[in-house]
Amino acid sequence: MMAFCALRKALPCRPENPFSSRCFVEILWVSLALVFLLPMPSDACDEPPKFESMRPQVLNTTYRPGDRVEYECRPGFRPMVPALPTSSVCQDDNTWSPLQEACRRKACSNLPDPLNGQVSYPNGDTLFGSKAQFTCNTGFYIIGAETVYCQVSGNVMAWSEPSPLCEKILCKPPGEIPNGKYTNSHKDVFEYNEVVTYSCLSSTGPDEFSLVGESSLFCIGKDEWSSDPPECKVVKCPYPVVPNGEIVSGFGSKFYYKAEVVFKCNAGFTLHGRDTIVCGANSTWEPEMPQCIKESTPPNTQPPTPSVSDSKPTDPPATPGPSHPDGGIIAAIVVGVLAAIAVIAGGVYFFHHKYNKKRSK
Repeated sequence: MMAFCALRKALPCRPENPFSSRCFVEILWVSLALVFLLPMPSDACDEPPKFESMRPQVLNTTYRPGDRVEYECRPGFRPMVPALPTSSVCQDDNTWSPLQEACRRKACSNLPDPLNGQVSYPNGDTLFGSKAQFTCNTGFYIIGAETVYCQVSGNVMAWSEPSPLCEKILCKPPGEIPNGKYTNSHKDVFEYNEVVTYSCLSSTGPDEFSLVGESSLFCIGKDEWSSDPPECKVVKCPYPVVPNGEIVSGFGSKFYYKAEVVFKCNAGFTLHGRDTIVCGANSTWEPEMPQCIKESTPPNTQPPTPSVSDSKPTDPPATPGPSHPDGGIIAAIVVGVLAAIAVIAGGVYFFHHKYNKKRSK
């Protein structure tokens, strides 16, 4: 746009003298402006190619044809054997000469298995960036990092963390409970998978204690038991009564924890709910008590059945005799046949007459 504006400003030059000094200068400036506005081909290469294992030793701001870039291995990599080219040249067409990865990953040392454990390499090697995973044998737990990585540490290759240890699983005592006790309560330490069993003491009142929860606990981890200790408490459910029903199983005068009762309904009643209930930890029956609902008699929709004295012998149904065609039908058939014969005879006469007429000519 600026060039065209300059061209318009140069119009005062007379057309009959376009090559006057003033007009020539104006046209020259416009031409130079247009030249600078046009895109110019580059005579330099872009940045050197990038590689995972290599980097340029020196980076410049521009690269002219003939410039050479030397590469070196990145940290964690070393030159391949046999050695491959490690330089690329900016060519006349402003592209870099082909170059491929010339370095390979360094490796960390193999790790020994920890005592009472194992080490594995999910990547199948110990090269730079790979990982090692540690596990402990059954009955032992790990102290330290379960996963470590091969990385650069200064000028050497090293694992990211020290190898962990595998310690034996031990549990502290599970704890005492009111109105109860557990086996081996004299011990201060319990080993992996060792079991303790709880039981309730005898009650001094009219009702016995029930053990609510798991009676046996196992040491499954460092100071970790398979469940919380149980409770010893009185659990007593009220006597179960279902109107219009009766108990068929689980008779008793007292119903303690987990007591089970089965019901059935009297004749003419239908059970709604579960027929079996259990005394729960909160001294309530689970599920809710069933109900016996009176059956409704459906209305009789059958017709009354006649008695033997009211029944009378019935005559056998008359067998229809052979049917005879009606006289009108017979007459219609005869008329139809005669009409057909008349049509045929007329046709024969017409063709015969026409044939004889042609013959006489």
